[in-house]
Amino acid sequence: MSDRIEIIGLRARGHHGVLAAERRDGQDFVVDAVLDVPVAAAAASDDLARTVDYAALATALAEVVGGEPVDLIETLAERLAAVCLAQPLVAAVEITVHKPQAPVGLPFEDVRVRIRRSR
Repeated sequence: MSDRIEIIGLRARGHHGVLAAERRDGQDFVVDAVLDVPVAAAAASDDLARTVDYAALATALAEVVGGEPVDLIETLAERLAAVCLAQPLVAAVEITVHKPQAPVGLPFEDVRVRIRRSR
């Protein structure tokens, strides 16, 4: 499928990580969601009901990031992918979870996990 809807750079605060300080203090996470969605019907009809409401989806993704803490961003990515795939028109999704404040102990630009899931 060549049609995509992309939500890039969604920022939300969460308390994910294996360290006690990460759980206690939280940190910002950045999410990219690339959805494989056929958009021709929505474009032809100009009808939001025939596509994915990306504003509502962004809110749902932010709620997952801000919700129940997990140790691994791999687990967080799986949860985010499941939210996207719950949308009836989404055939596949690529989720990237960025953890720019990860406790690496050395200078770095980003830590990220990227997964792709489909129906």
